[in-house]
Amino acid sequence: MPDQVTVTTNKGWFSRIGSAFAGVLVGIVLIFACVWGLAWNEGNAVKVARGLTEGAGAVVEAPASPIDPANDQKLVHVTGQTAVTAPLEDNQYGVAATGLKLSRTAEMYQWQEESKSESRTKLGGGEETVTTYTYTKAWSSTAIDSSAFNTPAGHENPEMSVESADIYATDATLGDYRLEENVLSQVGGAEAVNLTEQTDAIDAAAGEASSHTVSQGTIFFGENAQTPVIGDTRVSYEVTPASEISVVARQNGDNFLDYRARNGSEFLLVADGDVPAGDMFQDAQDANNMIAWIIRVVGMVLLMVGFGLILAPFGVLADVLPLAGTIVRMGTGLIGFVLGLIVGTVTIALAWLAFRPITTIIILAIGGGIAFAVYRFGRGRSKKKLAAEAEAAPAA
Repeated sequence: MPDQVTVTTNKGWFSRIGSAFAGVLVGIVLIFACVWGLAWNEGNAVKVARGLTEGAGAVVEAPASPIDPANDQKLVHVTGQTAVTAPLEDNQYGVAATGLKLSRTAEMYQWQEESKSESRTKLGGGEETVTTYTYTKAWSSTAIDSSAFNTPAGHENPEMSVESADIYATDATLGDYRLEENVLSQVGGAEAVNLTEQTDAIDAAAGEASSHTVSQGTIFFGENAQTPVIGDTRVSYEVTPASEISVVARQNGDNFLDYRARNGSEFLLVADGDVPAGDMFQDAQDANNMIAWIIRVVGMVLLMVGFGLILAPFGVLADVLPLAGTIVRMGTGLIGFVLGLIVGTVTIALAWLAFRPITTIIILAIGGGIAFAVYRFGRGRSKKKLAAEAEAAPAA
């Protein structure tokens, strides 16, 4: 059975009104922040896209060996097999592996809190909220602050004694090029390290006083790995082996640095395997577009939340009669949705206006059409609901 605590709170109408008007200020700040963020996102997306387009036209093919001095400070595309000589070692636990990067993942068994609330508006405008807090035990690689729990007593988490870390090879090469963290951090293909082969070294590093067990992929610190208790820790490792990679970057002597386009955007691209430069630039453009769309969607949603906070006092004022408050909130929710969509669409369109006027017109047309359709649909539903409630009222 999960550990649960239920808390019931009651809030008076005047208190709710005060909170709603305080939320108006938050809503105004949120709207301005979202407008700025959406405008920045569009400008940055165009900047990155143009920088990548410039790079795709400037990149030159270069051999991994020997290094051509004529390409120094130019944007080059290099493909080849990486190599390392010395093994990587985590001295804290004596784990060693040969590769480009050794990653340590540390997790602690901790309490975590989840909450679920249900609110009910009462006659007179008051509100009763029933919140259920559920406490469960789980492995987490980040420390969970139990002091912020609703009920910290009996759910205390100790401080994490071990942190995750990455160890990079200092002798990694790609032909005659030296590879540093800016390239190595982007290489994929990590594999789990079999720790049972290194039990003696782990035991020596951990010390006899430490209660630990070593399985195939994990070092467990505690009494029993099958029944962990709060504060127990487990550590696992992955190694990124030497492999064939492709790099698009600025050649700087015998290493690679970020390339800076004329508009100031910077990039360094790494792909696993033998990947043509054109495909690497297309993948980078696709990633840039995806990030831009994610920010657009998040910004739109937050704009709707901001307008919802500004309009929230109307619903609270109408909550003297719970049914009236429900109807008003339906209306303000629809208005907040439409306003957020319109403001977000206009912000995005204006940000693109100087760069792509045709795209601006398309965005405005699509956004305006969606907003109008949603408004008409929501207005029709509200009229039907009001008519149905009016018909049911005499029977009640």
